[in-house]
Amino acid sequence: MSAGAAAAPILVRLAQLAGGPVPAEIRAGIPARIVDIVGIAVRACPLDTSRAATGFALAQESGAQATAIGAGSGMAAAEAAFVNGVLAHSLDYDDTHLPSILHPSASVVPASLAVAEWRTAPGAALVDAVAVGLEVAVRLGMGGYDHRARQSVYFERGQHATSICGAVGSAAAAARLLGADADRIADAMGVACSMASGIIEANRAGGTVKRLHCGWAAKAGVTAAQLAMRGFTGPRTAVEGRFGLFRAFLGTEADTDAVTADLGLRWEAERIFYKPYPANHFTHAAIDAAIGLRRRGVGPGDVASATLEVAPPTVRTIGDPIDAKRQPDTGYLAQFSGPYAVAAGLLGGNGLGVGLADFSDDLARDPARRELMARIDVAGDPGLMTIYPSQLPARLTVTTTSGQTLVEEVLANRGGPDDPLSDEDLATKYADNVDGLVSAATARSVHEALIGVAASPSVKGLLDPLSVIGTGGEDR
Repeated sequence: MSAGAAAAPILVRLAQLAGGPVPAEIRAGIPARIVDIVGIAVRACPLDTSRAATGFALAQESGAQATAIGAGSGMAAAEAAFVNGVLAHSLDYDDTHLPSILHPSASVVPASLAVAEWRTAPGAALVDAVAVGLEVAVRLGMGGYDHRARQSVYFERGQHATSICGAVGSAAAAARLLGADADRIADAMGVACSMASGIIEANRAGGTVKRLHCGWAAKAGVTAAQLAMRGFTGPRTAVEGRFGLFRAFLGTEADTDAVTADLGLRWEAERIFYKPYPANHFTHAAIDAAIGLRRRGVGPGDVASATLEVAPPTVRTIGDPIDAKRQPDTGYLAQFSGPYAVAAGLLGGNGLGVGLADFSDDLARDPARRELMARIDVAGDPGLMTIYPSQLPARLTVTTTSGQTLVEEVLANRGGPDDPLSDEDLATKYADNVDGLVSAATARSVHEALIGVAASPSVKGLLDPLSVIGTGGEDR
């Protein structure tokens, strides 16, 4: 890259990437990401918040440009992106990029699907758009990662990097699908920088607003791209400028070099972690550690006491306040509980070891599980910071009723590059997600279509079989 190109504003460099070719090895992994998001969205349809978001979008009475899963009728592309984005992020089952600690696919995939369907784009164009949208989102997320503190600055300041960066990534993907060149893609992203938003107080104090975030980001991205195609422009310094996105959200702590380092040569999208379990990613190593002890013959009745050690920054999410984490009132709160993760792993469950059925409200309040959780502590171990947050490690130490001390350590997260999910694992996760909501035949046909989407001449009708979601898996 020339010195002049290297000195170009961040938005310009990201736009050049977003309008350029995508390496074959990156393209190859995108269909599975689309499958993952679509399966999660199907499973989220019955939630009250999903019905509220769908009802809100339908009430806009927009044109039938794209499919919103479970909506029963089409709607404008931006509204379909909103609904599918809400669904995709509502179960805490969507993928995660580390170390930026954001969930990129839940906004970028819905935005891309909606625009691709509206514009009857070929499958290859959809795949490329998702790839560049993911890369833009995670690169902006990396700009908010503090290497010294090993924590997201967005997170520390109460910002939701997932929706902030997802809006800009979605704009890049949508603009590419609308036929924009690099200049117009830059405009779309620049406009989206003024739309990007999201605070995470709900993680601490409750509320369901977090489920809206990826839907709003997807809608913002599509809307920004549409406005840019009609002539709206964005400042080229919208990211790093004096009054740009980084200064607004990160103050003086942004790492601008991380955004552009080896841009186009090293694709961070390749390092996005799938979630094998439907819970906050900080709990996953705890689940795996408990499963490991269960395989060694340890059952819930064998636990006299247990301590789950994790990287200190994650304690406040999954272990504080400990009394509340030991007694989650709902399945949703159980998804953010270290003690519940250990209990679920020791008891075993559905899906890939612990599944959606293991996070019901009834199980969260189950007296036997609560009695087990009462014996489980959560503590921070500074020693685990050497690999956090490139991994989200855990160490589980159990003192048994017979007086033994057993330790299970998990340093590489399942679903990431160092312990990837197989094609079979991903198919199992998808099947578990759609089970009971669509027929087996529909599930198979949609899966096949999505996995083979890169060869499809058009994505029109791709999600049609999922426009109506049932409760018993009947054909429709």
